[in-house]
Amino acid sequence: MRVRRSGARLGSAPRSRAEQPRRRREPRSLTAKRAILAGVSAFIAVNIWTGAPLLALWVGSRLVGQTALSMQGVMIVVAVLAASVFSLTVLLTWINRVYLDLTQARRAARQPQWLSHLGEEPEREVGRWAAFSTIEQIVVGSVYAAAITLLVWFFFIAGSPLPQ
Repeated sequence: MRVRRSGARLGSAPRSRAEQPRRRREPRSLTAKRAILAGVSAFIAVNIWTGAPLLALWVGSRLVGQTALSMQGVMIVVAVLAASVFSLTVLLTWINRVYLDLTQARRAARQPQWLSHLGEEPEREVGRWAAFSTIEQIVVGSVYAAAITLLVWFFFIAGSPLPQ
């Protein structure tokens, strides 16, 4: 195992409180704002998968007024679904930007490939990836939860049409 110059092993936790780096304590108002933004983003991310389709079906059923399926009803549902998902996605993007500004997270500046010179060596991309923000982690978790829920419903609850 490699050893640092100070005598502590790399990859091991500091042994005493004196060796631990001091972390700044953030004000309670900042913690509360971060928690509120995370909660709102979780609510919006779940509503992209659940609330937007239900809203679209409800609006389509109210505007058409028929019991039979019609092309007008389908177009209304698709239009409302597209508009609501787009607006919720824009809202999530804005919340993520506010969250990053609030936490003062550093954003990785990357130069597009087409702007680099042909004779230059390509830059190493290793270690240049920015970490996911908390809001992005919530959205990714929401996508995983929606996909797992769909699979569980399809294979166990709805009864799969696949041969068993």
